[in-house]
Amino acid sequence: MATYTLTQRVDALPLHSETIERHPPRDVQTSLNYYRDPGDGSSPMPVLVGGDTVTNERPTQPVPVVVHDVSVEVEKYKVDSHGFEYVRHASQEKKFEDEAVIKSEYYRECEELYKRVTGAPNVRIFAHQVRCGPTHWHSLGHGNAQNKGPLNRVHVDQSYHGAEIMFRKHAPSAADALLQQHRRWQIINLWRPISTIYKDPLAVAAAYSIAEEDLVAAPLIYTKQPPPLNKTETWTILPGEGHEWYYKNEQRSDEVLLIKCFDSEKREGLARRAPHCAFKDPEREGEGWADRQSIEVRALLWWDE
Repeated sequence: MATYTLTQRVDALPLHSETIERHPPRDVQTSLNYYRDPGDGSSPMPVLVGGDTVTNERPTQPVPVVVHDVSVEVEKYKVDSHGFEYVRHASQEKKFEDEAVIKSEYYRECEELYKRVTGAPNVRIFAHQVRCGPTHWHSLGHGNAQNKGPLNRVHVDQSYHGAEIMFRKHAPSAADALLQQHRRWQIINLWRPISTIYKDPLAVAAAYSIAEEDLVAAPLIYTKQPPPLNKTETWTILPGEGHEWYYKNEQRSDEVLLIKCFDSEKREGLARRAPHCAFKDPEREGEGWADRQSIEVRALLWWDE
């Protein structure tokens, strides 16, 4: 296969099991933190973000699960059937320490990658998040946003209503016409390890295994933004029967995970949202295991017809 520079194309190939060293799948018995409904009819407490502190005081309920390793049949998991997909893509950026470079160079790489994988002609990246902090970063209190680490609560970044809020906020010129004409649009995250993941890997649920009644609309408030732009809505997730969880063991920096947060299209068998969550691997905790490092970008995608 010929190789090209980034100005010509972005090299993005599906991962295939035959390209991965053969070994038994490394499934992990662990617990995931689901939302614990207080049972009084109240809505979840809002998460407060912005400035130098993130506040999340929602009650959680640890639920034992098995997180299945996709490595030996990774090619069967697709963003439209399962809500997530692994693709091979090596970035020219390696450290992700310079915000200006991330926005000018890495965003450009990601836009082309989104288009190649999904076929969407329009992509607008509206946020990114670098996480290099410790597992317990939430408990650091004031200033914890400077040390963001893995997010170990089961969630989807936008509810159906929250997705529309994000679209109107970040692509206002396109939103009105597109929503009125009922054209297809999506929000998809692109999650990349900065270095190979051993500790606190990311689990993602098969969309079809999460019932609608397990989704709870939950407010998120940006404390540094003026109304009405300061409010949006996410999904927090209740425990439920039949949830299927997956990850890729020792995911490398050139093994990118696409996670669908929203899809406007509604048809049988199409994934509309994929809950996800960092989890503890009991065999990879304690001293000697470096904190996980990752970068995630969030993008709006839409079609012209």
